[in-house]
Amino acid sequence: MGKNSTHWADDIAKKILERGKKHVVATGITPSGNIHIGNMREVVTADAVYKALSDTDTDTDSRLIYIADTYDPLRKVYPFLPDDYDQYVGWPLSEIPDPDGCCPGYVDHFLNPFLKSLDNLNIKVEVFKADEMYKNGDYNEAIKIALPRRDEISEIIDRISGKSSYSSNWNPFNPICESCGRITSAKVIGYDLDEETVEYSCSCGHSGVASIQGGGKLTWRVDWAARWAILGVTVEPFGKDHAVAGSSYDTGVELSKKIFNYDPPYPIPFEHILLKGKGKMSSSSGVTISIEQMLDILPSEVLRYLIIRTKPEKHIDFDPGIPLITLIDEFDGLLEDDRLRELSQTKSSSVFFARIPFGHIVNAFQIARGDFTQILTVLKRSGYDVSEEEMIKLRSEKAGKWLETFAPNSVKFSLQKKIPDGVKNLSSEQKKALLHLSGYMDGKSGEEIHDEIYKISEELNIKPNSIFKAIYMALLGLKSGPRAGWFLSSLDQTFVKERFIEASDR
Repeated sequence: MGKNSTHWADDIAKKILERGKKHVVATGITPSGNIHIGNMREVVTADAVYKALSDTDTDTDSRLIYIADTYDPLRKVYPFLPDDYDQYVGWPLSEIPDPDGCCPGYVDHFLNPFLKSLDNLNIKVEVFKADEMYKNGDYNEAIKIALPRRDEISEIIDRISGKSSYSSNWNPFNPICESCGRITSAKVIGYDLDEETVEYSCSCGHSGVASIQGGGKLTWRVDWAARWAILGVTVEPFGKDHAVAGSSYDTGVELSKKIFNYDPPYPIPFEHILLKGKGKMSSSSGVTISIEQMLDILPSEVLRYLIIRTKPEKHIDFDPGIPLITLIDEFDGLLEDDRLRELSQTKSSSVFFARIPFGHIVNAFQIARGDFTQILTVLKRSGYDVSEEEMIKLRSEKAGKWLETFAPNSVKFSLQKKIPDGVKNLSSEQKKALLHLSGYMDGKSGEEIHDEIYKISEELNIKPNSIFKAIYMALLGLKSGPRAGWFLSSLDQTFVKERFIEASDR
């Protein structure tokens, strides 16, 4: 996207503003497990559109809200939960204890770190928790509308979804059984709109009466449509699975119009973020990278950039290995793309634009064994301006975390303090090459050293790769390593000279 290009968020904002100037952009997730970067696409998409609305028309009155589906049931004992959590299957998430005992409850354990991450990403949301909304009576009128129109709601869902899955005892309201605590096993057998109660019978054998205020919740498809009217939602991104024909958005449109008398929001369907080699991320399957973990290794602006550089309708392939280095360097090249840079911006943007390739910082970190003073020395030897120490320090910390978590073994190395035994197996030509380099490198740039290696290969009639292997073996004890010319120029030249002379004598 060039400097004067229009970003997809601006295009969407213009279409939304054709509907009026007052908008509520909604986003949300069920905090049933670690909220991962796959979930982040919805939130960042919503935030980008929210910001574009104000940027497109300064008179726009818009809000960005986040709804946590805290009254949804625990579906199963996920891999990250203790086995004894089978007793809570079917319970509303808000009523379940924290599995680690570090937070007031299950919801806080997974939701709080996510909300903290949003702050790091400069995403300011108004947070609504579903359990609090139900308990506060926000859904009361919607429930009282839905209960007597059960048959009409059932007909709409069956007709649009193409499924006749709603039996004669189906009801749009799921009560919480006061005996077993589940919100999934009790059926409404009667209701009193004046008293605002429902009678129910539960599969556990218990029968009782529940208040519609906090004593249960609307089923998912009905809840979503009701929520739009309750919160005044006018714009909402959601996963493509909710956008296919007959899905929850389609049923929500008709339920919203015919049952709750509300115009449905402008839809922004989006594709998923796919994790390299594992596919779609899912908390329930354990295929995730949490937001907190990602922010340990990615500058917050780069995480935003990962998402907003791609149109919502296209999927994002995410590989936290070598391609992550390319992603960071690509972001640092945004200086000519004003709009993409603006929408990627967070509070620390001025700090994180770097002119030193991230891969070089990764190598410098390993050469210096994480010592920041030495990292600066290594980078300075390579000709980089190290005056922006705060930026370099932050990037170095990210590099260290990446090396610990996602870096493939092929990029990891450690400068050997003693000459490796493997140099004994070097050929005479390889040793001659090292001896030649020992007298050449002082004061030379990485490019000059690189070119010299190719000259030496011609003079000695050996392949350049053979010289590279000798260099890596003498310094790292490995057959491969960082790009040789840059690597050699970044090291202490006295050390390298002595090592190469020693290796040539073995």
